[in-house]
Amino acid sequence: MKSLLNLVLCLVVSLVCSRAGTAAERPNIILIVCDDMGFSDIGCYGSEIETPNLDRLARNGLRLRDFHNNAKCTETRASLLTGLWHHQTNQLKKPGNVTLAEVLGQAGYRTMMSGKWHLSGHPMDRGFDRYFGFLSGAINYFTGKDWGSGENLMRLDRDEYQTPSDFYSTDAFTDYAIEFLNEARQQQDGESSQPYFLYLAHNAPHFPLQAPAEAIAKYRGRYDAGWDKLRAQRYERQQQLGLIDRTWPLSKRDPNVEPFDNLTPSQQDFLIPMMEVYAAMVDRLDQNIGRLIDDLERHDELDNTLIIFFSDNGACPYQRLKSEGVPPGPVESDVAYDARWAHFCNTPLRLYKQYAHEGGTLSPMIVHWPNRITRIGGFSDATHHIVDLMPTFVELAGGKYAPSGSAKETETLTLPMEGISMLGTFDGSPQQSRPPIFWEFSANHAVRDGQWKLVAERGKPWELYDLSRDRTETQDLSLSKPAIVTRMAEAYDQWANRVGAKSHTQSETAKPSRQSQQFDLSSR
Repeated sequence: MKSLLNLVLCLVVSLVCSRAGTAAERPNIILIVCDDMGFSDIGCYGSEIETPNLDRLARNGLRLRDFHNNAKCTETRASLLTGLWHHQTNQLKKPGNVTLAEVLGQAGYRTMMSGKWHLSGHPMDRGFDRYFGFLSGAINYFTGKDWGSGENLMRLDRDEYQTPSDFYSTDAFTDYAIEFLNEARQQQDGESSQPYFLYLAHNAPHFPLQAPAEAIAKYRGRYDAGWDKLRAQRYERQQQLGLIDRTWPLSKRDPNVEPFDNLTPSQQDFLIPMMEVYAAMVDRLDQNIGRLIDDLERHDELDNTLIIFFSDNGACPYQRLKSEGVPPGPVESDVAYDARWAHFCNTPLRLYKQYAHEGGTLSPMIVHWPNRITRIGGFSDATHHIVDLMPTFVELAGGKYAPSGSAKETETLTLPMEGISMLGTFDGSPQQSRPPIFWEFSANHAVRDGQWKLVAERGKPWELYDLSRDRTETQDLSLSKPAIVTRMAEAYDQWANRVGAKSHTQSETAKPSRQSQQFDLSSR
């Protein structure tokens, strides 16, 4: 009898341990994407902007120095959701793709999204159980109306959502994210532990520059010194943090950007408030991430929730001024800063959003998962791209990368994933060789293969950089290493032909982009 009891006890213990192990192997997943934020715009990447909650995730997590996006809003979102190059999906309009929500949903995850969609269709047609947010690319932060058309593209699930009088999008997206999590918890039967996937796609700090008055007041006067002095201060902080070393020389000021001290006082007074409001938007974003962290802690979920934070592209150089005479910040404001502050926000990198140079594609990335990450508070130099999210999540969930039930009958073939799993990076394992990474948007294009990066602006020839010695792309080696240029250029064109991107010849003959914009200050 005693032997039988011991056997039963062992079986019970084994079952409990098995369930615990399964839960640990299948964490909750929260993917937080911000919009148009520069590489150095949060405290743990060198900023003077106060971001204690993101800094806390970094202290208890892992910071990546070499994580890349697609340099543009929609294109990044298409790749992060599908694990494919954005050309292969055309904003999810093409067949042959499945989304993270579809794959994780089939693997037993509850799937939720809050925030900016900016793709074809509706999130609930692509695997999400719940949705709150807007379907377009930019909105008024206080009204929720589409920035361009003035339409109401805000949705709660499939229904049009009417914003209340106290609406501010960064707060509202977090409100609904937490509401969805609480709903998921309430639907559990007490014995099952269904994991969840939350995609929280904030529009902050994308233009228009709008923030609550009390948030802006906190940053009044902080940018009076101008971009040259403040950029040097950010660079020094990045070195003190251990984020960068001598292989990251501070790139020269954009030749199109004048020294701040050369501006007249009235010109400075026109530009400074834009950065003050931008900082307030990043600050408010961080506060809301803190609210989400607090909610996870209250429910004892923080340690076994994989939280990943990054930006969809580098800082934005698209100047906008459609509200002359209105200061940046309030609901009536319709303004964006230009390449002057964008260069500062991307310290120490070159160029910006839309470009395939590091200033366009290199993103701060924080990974927080205490139950798995081995180098708590450390950095990783592993090279990754957003196409790596799909294989990572498939491996974590034990899911199957296959067409979902929502796929059309003609969509019988799903394109293979283009990325690699990031779990080895989380575990601290040395990164093995990975396939090359490619970029092309609006004829700005590049290929990365190991230490080498071959990159070209629209309408210009190839440039070659050794990123093991020159992470900020300051020394073009294309003339001294023609064999490497030829090899990588051939690889790029083969890839472009395969996925439908522009070839180098097509890109080099295109007219140079006009999207690095600056305000005309001559009359100010």
